Amino acid sequence: MLLAVDCGNTNTVFAAFSDDGSIVGEWRASTDPDRTADEIGVWLTQLMTLDQVARVRIDAAIIATVVPASLFSLRFMCRRYFKCQPLIVGTPDVDLGLDVRVDRPEEVGADRLVNAVAAQQDYGGPLIVVDFGTATTFDVVDRDGGYLGGVIAPGVNLALGSLHSASAQLPQVAIGRPDRVIGKNTVQAMRSGIFWGYVSMIEGMVERIRKEYGADMDVIATGGLAALFAECTPVIKASDPDLTLKGLLAIHRLNHGR
Repeated sequence: MLLAVDCGNTNTVFAAFSDDGSIVGEWRASTDPDRTADEIGVWLTQLMTLDQVARVRIDAAIIATVVPASLFSLRFMCRRYFKCQPLIVGTPDVDLGLDVRVDRPEEVGADRLVNAVAAQQDYGGPLIVVDFGTATTFDVVDRDGGYLGGVIAPGVNLALGSLHSASAQLPQVAIGRPDRVIGKNTVQAMRSGIFWGYVSMIEGMVERIRKEYGADMDVIATGGLAALFAECTPVIKASDPDLTLKGLLAIHRLNHGR
């Protein structure tokens, strides 16, 4: 059984895959670089026990992280609690099966590459992966599976928090789909600006990427807010919340036994 770890700036997701590739357990924690391997290991194994997932069945692990300070604890946790040496996405010995065609491949976030691997495998190129995380990213995958780069914009919740913290009279509001574009009060106006503003950004950015690429491209959305935005714009073909985890599984299978 495989333990896949997706460590993002805000949350870290742990998933256990059975040998047939199905997810038998998934757990989420806030990302904290100061959390020790023992703290992570005890928390995770307790949740696995509650979900009746035996930790002794884990015999392999893979980690993708965009928080380098968290890597030591995650790696040591895999060794101590699951007795396995994890694959680390982004290290030279891990083959992604992806041709990264950018100026500085080492600067591309591990999550973006993993998403590209999964999207190419499940949907085929050319395509655009929109990930609604701490940042909202657009990643472009060529017809033959090459990663061409993309776009990084502030995430929805990040933009919403910044609007509140930098403006004395603007309250903290929750993200959601407003019924109207024209807000009749401050909260409605803020919710409209964030939600419909991001819908417009998605549609405009997809149009510009397609024009620059020179062909039509499918759009796959992932991340916590993917489903919310996917139902509001026809440019998004599918919402896949497990895209990153699927990519980790695919990379592990590619490298298994090497």
